[in-house]
Amino acid sequence: MSKRNIIEIDEEKCTGCGLCSNACAEGAIQIIGGKAKLVKDSYCDGLGACLGECPENALNIVERDAQDFDEEEVKKHIEQSHKEAKINQPIAQAHEAFVCPGSRMMNISGLEHVHNEVSAGSGPSSFELRQWPVQLTLLAPNAPYFQGADLLLVADCAPFCVPDFHNRFLKGKAVALGCPKLDNVQSYIDKMTQIATQSDIKSITILHIEVPCCNGLIHIAREAVKASGKNIPVTEVTIGIRGSISDATPVVI
Repeated sequence: MSKRNIIEIDEEKCTGCGLCSNACAEGAIQIIGGKAKLVKDSYCDGLGACLGECPENALNIVERDAQDFDEEEVKKHIEQSHKEAKINQPIAQAHEAFVCPGSRMMNISGLEHVHNEVSAGSGPSSFELRQWPVQLTLLAPNAPYFQGADLLLVADCAPFCVPDFHNRFLKGKAVALGCPKLDNVQSYIDKMTQIATQSDIKSITILHIEVPCCNGLIHIAREAVKASGKNIPVTEVTIGIRGSISDATPVVI
């Protein structure tokens, strides 16, 4: 223990966007409970590579008594983190230190949303997306936008069959997008289990197409909730390929 430079996080300013966590090569900062946290003093080298990434100026370097920076401990921490998060790594990632812009976690809640006029006579529609990314494979299970959220698990074809998808289904929800026919179902179950386990999900709504293969989303949600051991209510809504929409039906876990 010695007095040295180390990162300090102002949680009042922090929005949990995750940019500082992505910028920290040592893995010293993680998003926990929707806020950036310094997980261990010995992981932080005090150089401040993360400072320029925070859009809210919530990060500062301060001098205080702290555990010495331990490079060997950091190496073990990073190796363990990579093992645990292997399922979250983008396939196109060419180097461990590279974060693809398309999969960089962003909480876009609170930004000015785009308002459009949809087809004649149908009234105004609003842009309701609150996060990036949306594809289930790319989602971080502990992302801040999952904390206390209602989650929409949606088949990737479904939004094309619902003219007012944003207002009718996406509004106020976190979203996970996938195709149980073309993608790996077990990896989806694993990811949904991680989300249910690590985040305080309040409910799951499954939005799927009427074709039989799309029912795999129900299986994914059911198995994930079972594995999490939590009591998360799940409902399903079936979308017809011609735009019909069923009433929400509870899913028995």
